[in-house]
Amino acid sequence: MFEKILIANRGEIALRIQRACREMGIKTVVVHSEADRDAKYVRLADESVCIGPANPRESYLNMPAIIAAAEVTDAEAIHPGYGFLAENADFAERVEKSGFVFIGPRADTIRLMGDKVTAKKTMIEANVPVVPGSAGALPDDPEEIIRIARDIGYPVIVKASGGGGGRGMRVVFTEGALLNAVATTRAEAEAAFGNPDLYMEKYLQNPRHIEIQVLADGNGHAVWLGERDCSMQRRHQKVIEEAPAPGIPRKLIERIGDRCVDACRKLNYRGAGTFEFLYEDGEFYFIEMNTRIQVEHTITEMVTGIDLVQQQILIAAGEKFTLRQRDIQFKGHSIECRINAEDPFKFIPSPGHISKWHTPGGPGIRMDSHVFAGYTVPSNYDSMIGKLISYGETREQAIARMDIALSEMIVEGVKTNIPLHRELMQDPQFQSGSFSIHYLEEKLAKRP
Repeated sequence: MFEKILIANRGEIALRIQRACREMGIKTVVVHSEADRDAKYVRLADESVCIGPANPRESYLNMPAIIAAAEVTDAEAIHPGYGFLAENADFAERVEKSGFVFIGPRADTIRLMGDKVTAKKTMIEANVPVVPGSAGALPDDPEEIIRIARDIGYPVIVKASGGGGGRGMRVVFTEGALLNAVATTRAEAEAAFGNPDLYMEKYLQNPRHIEIQVLADGNGHAVWLGERDCSMQRRHQKVIEEAPAPGIPRKLIERIGDRCVDACRKLNYRGAGTFEFLYEDGEFYFIEMNTRIQVEHTITEMVTGIDLVQQQILIAAGEKFTLRQRDIQFKGHSIECRINAEDPFKFIPSPGHISKWHTPGGPGIRMDSHVFAGYTVPSNYDSMIGKLISYGETREQAIARMDIALSEMIVEGVKTNIPLHRELMQDPQFQSGSFSIHYLEEKLAKRP
């Protein structure tokens, strides 16, 4: 087992990894920017290293600085968390070549699944269902692009092969708008991801966003740990997640979970990962695989009792993988609300000094956050300042507990999206569990 791990991230995930390490008796090194010098996880770390200014490119995306920090502190492994360099194959490769263990999949796996075109081909070969679409990257020939769209059938969605996070995609409803959408998306993809390749898929009208959590040891052993419903989102950004997904027959979930495990075996996948699907009319369609821990891993932990971060560390350390599918038991229901420092309905970031911070408690309530009274939310990073998680024996109980917890939470000094979450907990459509990925945007569009 490792004696010391460097955490190459910030915010609540840095603290989450740190807590897992402390429970396992592993020392932690935290790298941080100048803006995060006074963060809670920096104070709690066994060692900390400032690796640059607030600008992420000069700190959390600075590969040489992170690896140098591991070298001077004698860390044995590097945990990338999520975001920043977590799915950067070049970073994973550089970590391993520098003599450290990357707590995540192998670089070639990250590279394979990071390209949406090759990922889709890989899933087809692994018998995982995919959204009907182009066989590979879109050609340059306009006539051929038009032919592909006609074969798929409108509406279609044009996506950047190297995209992610809701960027680099456009929905096209008519042939007249197709070529302009392709040109615009291609330019955006080149600028944002350094990869102009695009692909095209059928645009599903009212799907849900369902994901399957997996763990694998890279030696042919793998398990799936249930599903999460992430359909409550805005502009492809998740707002609320829950487990299990309401209203989907368990036999369908089990079938797609088993296929994900088979794909992991074919890939010799190592670590934690998530298969993301669109679900409509009883069918699952693969859209991408995230080769890292997810923001919403918490709700899977609540319904399975398995610490996913500790499992990541055990797998990376080469410990024997003892979990078997029959060991995975699901109990109850869990909901996560992402608490962001932003205007709750205009979604404008609200950085600044937090003068008052009170988190809720009680049965079935968990709060993952690095924030405290007196903390200053920087303007340089994502606006998420915490994750509020509820658990109940039933979905109804989980919703009720979340509603109460949100009513008890106090944040002053910055705006937060807590009012939006409270509104959604009391929304009849959300309470019924019958909503698609478009519901929240449609609801917000109707606001005066």
